[in-house]
Amino acid sequence: MSAEPKVVVITGASSGIGAEVARTLGAAGHSLVLAARREQELRLVAAAAGSSTLPVATDVTDRASVNRLRDEAIRTFGRIDVWINNAGRGITRPVLELTDEDFDEMMRVNVKSVLYGMQAVVPYFIDRGRGHLINVSSFLGRVPVASIRSAYNAAKAAVNALTANLRVDLRAKHPEVHVSLVMPGIVTTDFARNALGGIAPFPPPGVVSGATPGAMKPQTAPEVAAVIAQLIANPVAEVYTNPASAAIARKYYEDVAAFEAARGA
Repeated sequence: MSAEPKVVVITGASSGIGAEVARTLGAAGHSLVLAARREQELRLVAAAAGSSTLPVATDVTDRASVNRLRDEAIRTFGRIDVWINNAGRGITRPVLELTDEDFDEMMRVNVKSVLYGMQAVVPYFIDRGRGHLINVSSFLGRVPVASIRSAYNAAKAAVNALTANLRVDLRAKHPEVHVSLVMPGIVTTDFARNALGGIAPFPPPGVVSGATPGAMKPQTAPEVAAVIAQLIANPVAEVYTNPASAAIARKYYEDVAAFEAARGA
């Protein structure tokens, strides 16, 4: 963990990875601004995360609400050092069964919320001369090992692309504004229970196909939170939270057809 306490905004902080990141960072002495729609649950997480924690009921799919979150963080703590776009929602629906409503919901919750966060805080970081944006995506946005997640995977792929393009835009003129992408694999939270269409098989079929058998094992939320805490201390462009993920991704892109054929075998 970095020596100097930071002011960190975390969206999707009422449960799962976001709540665990809040507890981890709060225990390390950082000041936190926690955002989610579920105000009661958010307040419980804030109480557990430490005294220097501000819960802000926020609808991250509404641009004005995200801008208010930024302003409230600055008003309360005087600055923002790190902004973590973590809010998201899954789906259990194959591509050919997706409705317009399914697809729009996935893009609204998983992509537009991230875009609003980026556009709210990065100009502030540029003016300040430093800051760290962290977008929480998914391994599924890079490798199609759980096709039942379809539109969720597509949304996370869009997050990956937006993150990379912003990082390229900032690199030359704003080297102290860091942009990071975090890609968890399977995490043992209630995320799947809240997915549209119900709970998918767990772990998803074929998740280790084309890689070392058994390599992709579920992680706990504290394990993911520890990776994010380390990322704040030492910013890098992107990180897989599961050590097996990078090898699986490399194998996929070395020969997409062979990888996908092995999954269907």
